[in-house]
Amino acid sequence: MPDIQTTTAGSLPRTSALMAANAARTVSDDGFTLESTPEFDRLVREAVADVVERQRSAGVTLVGDGEFGKAMSNANDFGAWWSYSFQRVSGLSLTEVNAFTQPAVRSTPGHVRLTSFADRRDRQLFPAAYNDPDSGVATGRTATAFPTTTGPLTYRGQAAVAADIGNLTAALHPGEQGFLTAIAPGSAARVWNEYYATDEEHLWAWADALREEYAAIIDAGLILQLDDPSLAESWDQINPEPSVADYQGFVKARVDALNHAIAGLPRERVRLHLCWGSWHGPHVTDIPIADILPIVLQANVGSLSFEAGNVRHEHEWTVWSEIEVPDDLVLVPGVVSHATNVVEHPDLVAQRIGRFVEAVGPDRVIASTDCGLGGRVHPDIAWAKLEALGEGARRAGSLLPQHVR
Repeated sequence: MPDIQTTTAGSLPRTSALMAANAARTVSDDGFTLESTPEFDRLVREAVADVVERQRSAGVTLVGDGEFGKAMSNANDFGAWWSYSFQRVSGLSLTEVNAFTQPAVRSTPGHVRLTSFADRRDRQLFPAAYNDPDSGVATGRTATAFPTTTGPLTYRGQAAVAADIGNLTAALHPGEQGFLTAIAPGSAARVWNEYYATDEEHLWAWADALREEYAAIIDAGLILQLDDPSLAESWDQINPEPSVADYQGFVKARVDALNHAIAGLPRERVRLHLCWGSWHGPHVTDIPIADILPIVLQANVGSLSFEAGNVRHEHEWTVWSEIEVPDDLVLVPGVVSHATNVVEHPDLVAQRIGRFVEAVGPDRVIASTDCGLGGRVHPDIAWAKLEALGEGARRAGSLLPQHVR
C-alpha cells in the first residue's frame, strides 16, 4: 500500500452516455424531481463500476462513486452536487422565488444577510468577465429548478441513497474502503424559506432531515463526506462585507447544525469538505482560511478536505503549522486543482503533500483534489490530474524516512 493515501473531493467526469441519459430524464409533477428508469439505473451502476476502476488505475486509494447517482443533466450544471437533495427531502415546492437571483438567508445569529448567488461581490468587481461567455469565467447552469421550503422538511430519499450505496459497494474490492458525498445542513439551507419562523429553525430542520442519509452511508461501512461550501463561500455573498466576527457567528451556526446532524456517528468515518466554490472566477473576495478555521475545527469530524492547490489558496498551507490542530484530525488537502487546465507535475504534487506531512505527519494526510473535477475541466485533463495525484503521492511517500514508512 502507498505510504501517502489519496482520494478525490467527489465529482468526477461523467461519460457522454451518462450525460445524455441524464438530459433525457423527465421531470416529475413537482417540477424539479428527475424521474428514473431501470435502464438509467443500470447505466449508472455500470458507470460507477468503471469510474471506481479508473480511480484505482490512476492511483487513488480511497475511491468514490464520482457522484454519478446525483442529479445532473449536463456536464457543467451549477448546483448538481447540491440540487440532488431537493429530490430527497419533502417539504419543498416551486414558487416564484429563485434562490439563484434572490437571497435565501435573510438573518442569522451573526446578523449576516446573504445576497443572491448572482450578486456576489466577485461578480460586482469583474462584471465584464462574468458576463462574457468567451472569458472562461463560468458558474454553470442549474441542474434542476430551485425550490422553496413550504412545509416541514422530512427525508424521502431512502431508495436513492440505497442505490448510491449499492452501486459503490458493488464496485469495491473486498476490504477496500470507499466514500459517498452528502450535502451538509448549512449548504442545503440556502434554499428560500417560507415555512419556518427563523432561518436558524430552517437550518436545524435540514440537519434533522438529512441525518437519515448520513446514517445510511455510515451504516453501510462507508466514509461519509459532508459537503459544506457555505462555510467559506458565503462570505462572498454578503453585501456590504461583514466583520470577521459576525461572519464567524454565521459559520458557528452551521457547524453547530452539522454536529447535531452527525451526533452519535463514528467521528473517524466522517469527512468535512470545505471550499470557496468550484466555479472558474477570480475569487478575489474569498475569505482567508485562517479567519474561519478556528470555528471549522469545532466540527466533530475525523478528517477535513480543503482547497490547497489552487492559486488563490495554495499559500495558506502555512496556517496548518501555526494553528493547534486536533491530534486525531486527518488533513485532506487538495494538491491538484479543478481551477486550471494545466496538469500539475508529480514533483509539485509531492512538494504540496510534503508541506502537510511536515505539519501533522504522513499517517494524517490524504492527498486529494481541491474540489470536484466533473464539469470543471475536460475529462481527459481530469484523469491526467488524477494520475499526477497518484504519482505525486508515490514520490512523496518515497521521500519519507524509512522508520515512518
